[in-house]
Amino acid sequence: MNFGLYKLTRQIGFARIVTDYATFAWLADVFIRREYRGLGLGKWLMEVIVLHPQLQGLNRWLLATKDAHELYRRFGFSELKDPSSLDGEV
Repeated sequence: MNFGLYKLTRQIGFARIVTDYATFAWLADVFIRREYRGLGLGKWLMEVIVLHPQLQGLNRWLLATKDAHELYRRFGFSELKDPSSLDGEV
């Protein structure tokens, strides 16, 4: 499931959810173009994603990111205590 943010015809943001629509969702490839950061668009995009009707009732959400931890914490994500515990998981 893909989410795009556009200003007129120019794409300025994107996020992708890989999901089975039953139990699991992996949030991936979230970005806002640099010149549009700081305007609340990332927060708005995350709100749209977590409130999307087809993504309600999932048991597990996964996000792997190097940045924007504060943004994701607002939506219930937290850092893994032991990231190596995901090694080899498919």
